[in-house]
Amino acid sequence: MLFRSSGKAKCKQDLLQVFGIANANAKVPVIGIVSRFAAQKGFDLISQIMDRLAREEMIMVVLGSGDKPYEEMFQRLHKQFPNKIACKVAFDNAIAHKIEAGSDMFLMPSRYEPCGLNQIYSLKYGTVPIVRATGGLDDTIEPWDARTGKGTGFKFADYTGEALLATVKQALLAYQDPSSWQTLMRNGMSLDFSWGASAREYGRIYERARQARASADAVTAAELKKETAAG
Repeated sequence: MLFRSSGKAKCKQDLLQVFGIANANAKVPVIGIVSRFAAQKGFDLISQIMDRLAREEMIMVVLGSGDKPYEEMFQRLHKQFPNKIACKVAFDNAIAHKIEAGSDMFLMPSRYEPCGLNQIYSLKYGTVPIVRATGGLDDTIEPWDARTGKGTGFKFADYTGEALLATVKQALLAYQDPSSWQTLMRNGMSLDFSWGASAREYGRIYERARQARASADAVTAAELKKETAAG
């Protein structure tokens, strides 16, 4: 897949301008969140670690709305870290896609998630997902292994703030190796979540079922023939 790091850099610069983050170091990773602010989406975990995470070498941009305590948390952190934490309490599809395109990582620590689309959007944008291993998030994200160069993101199983923080730190550490990180980005961008891919997979499933049925029918016919001959 064709990939130009200059495109990601431009999207990142534009994103930071939209959120009013000035004079940001382009080498500092940006973590994006687009979500309803609710415990089901993992914001109870985020609230447990956010004061510590804000001291890491990263920038976080957040878009969404919901439970007031989480809105107020991000507003407080923005005042404390104006060039590191920025939040827009709103629903804005255009800004949502700017976050998907301009962030380096996308955070989805959901308690449960039947499917999830934002992690799929992120993969196509070359934005690495950090997710909890649940439902569709677990199904669509393969853990990154720097030794083999395989994987598409980072994920954790235990629903705890400490597990989330450790996983974010793992991603921040991986980001420090640009060559390895670009491999990780390309892995995600090369995945095919189109309807065509789904149709081909369904076709293979139906073909296996058809063959299994034909084989079973053949065995049944052979057994009936033997019984008839014996009778």
